[in-house]
Amino acid sequence: MERTMIPAGFDDLDVPLERDVFLRTLIRELSGTLQDVVGLDEAEGFVSVVGQNMGREINDSYKAALHAENLDRHQVAEVLVDLKKRIKGDFSIVEESDDKIVLHNTVCPFAEKVLDRPAMCMMTSNVFGSIAAENLGYAKVVLAETIAEGHGRCVVSVHLKPTEESEASIGREYVKGGTQDWN
Repeated sequence: MERTMIPAGFDDLDVPLERDVFLRTLIRELSGTLQDVVGLDEAEGFVSVVGQNMGREINDSYKAALHAENLDRHQVAEVLVDLKKRIKGDFSIVEESDDKIVLHNTVCPFAEKVLDRPAMCMMTSNVFGSIAAENLGYAKVVLAETIAEGHGRCVVSVHLKPTEESEASIGREYVKGGTQDWN
């Protein structure tokens, strides 16, 4: 059997692999395996735990950088946009009030790897919910539209207090120090 020699300059090989693609593919495959083995609800639960831990860490980093004990509503909204921008998302604030922050997104940080993997959206829900709740006391994150489910964008509402609108919406509730559940 003849062995093909790989040229000395591996950089010239046409292999679409680098750290970002590798890690996004790894997360896609892990979430897909979870969805297939334990079902979507349980997969979302596992991803939620990771997202909540990441949310706490990211929140602590922003508070340290801003030299703040707590972030106010406007700072929370800006942090949510900034953190997604730093990981190559394209979130923008379309509404901000005492009751809620509504964000739109046209580019998922997971890019095409998120398609058909709605469990991966729990990263956004938990990071956003953890940051909002830790600073403002309460959050309910509603993922009205997601790129993962085939929409051309994400529409994410972060309710900051229980209202008739938030109570009528299906999402995940977060409180300072922990997470509640879907309702």
